[in-house]
Amino acid sequence: LVFTEEDKYGLYSNLLFKYFLAEGVVCGHDLFVASAKEHPDNILKELPAPLLDDSHRNELGEEATAVKSEDFPDSMKIAWRYQNLPKMEASPTTSTKFGHYYDISKTMPPELLKPIKWHSFYLPEELSSQPKMKACNMNSAYARLLQSIQRIIYQGGFDGSDPQKKTKNILRIGIQSLGSMLWGDDICSSDTPEDIHSLSKFLYVLRGLLRKSLSACIITVPAHLIQNKAIMERVTNLSDTVVGLESFIGSERETNPLYKDYHGLVHVHQIPRLNSLICDVSDTKDLAFRLKRKLFTIE
Repeated sequence: LVFTEEDKYGLYSNLLFKYFLAEGVVCGHDLFVASAKEHPDNILKELPAPLLDDSHRNELGEEATAVKSEDFPDSMKIAWRYQNLPKMEASPTTSTKFGHYYDISKTMPPELLKPIKWHSFYLPEELSSQPKMKACNMNSAYARLLQSIQRIIYQGGFDGSDPQKKTKNILRIGIQSLGSMLWGDDICSSDTPEDIHSLSKFLYVLRGLLRKSLSACIITVPAHLIQNKAIMERVTNLSDTVVGLESFIGSERETNPLYKDYHGLVHVHQIPRLNSLICDVSDTKDLAFRLKRKLFTIE
């Protein structure tokens, strides 16, 4: 379960979300896309185009190294604590290839999407098609979403219940802007005290489903709207990987010369550590992202 705290305007977290789904398409995985804001069909139409041949990758590599090759005339510009560190190679090298690269200036060709089995969950449609339902202390939108995920896991054989008939595949689940008002989740309101645990209950059940099935899930959450720190801590504990994106748009960091090459910071709050009670803490605390013409890079 990958939990992404959205940047204030949801621009960059949306990109990360689409990268996750695009990787699923290229790998031939099944997809499940849920949203209350944008229709899943439109999300899938806007996935970035994969770069499947080397000439394109070299082109991207050049774009990534172009920035690095500007020599620093004055070594004091580099913070002293980084001066003796080994220089990192910025361009993606083919020997340690993991995953695929994407060109965000183009959308994925429809013929790549054709063979993929995908399921969509668009909340306004779901609410109009079914009678109102209320699960135990969970708002109806979350209860419906869980039902839908559960149904696809069992029908698609991702729970391993029907291993003889089907070749094994992975289900990639993407849930956009969970915890926002569009999902009917008024976390910080005291009007509906029974709904205060909706989000944590939803994640608790979802994580149980993920653990028992061949599936992976990415969730984006507008964390800046959730003022309650206790809820955010609970949600972090219920996720495996927790990443936060902080955009410089509208903040004083936008004009700070230190950040002039970047568009925001990446905070890695939690990385999973298997078979251990404690979570892994990343060594590198200073990660920033930038959006170029074709490339979204985290450095």
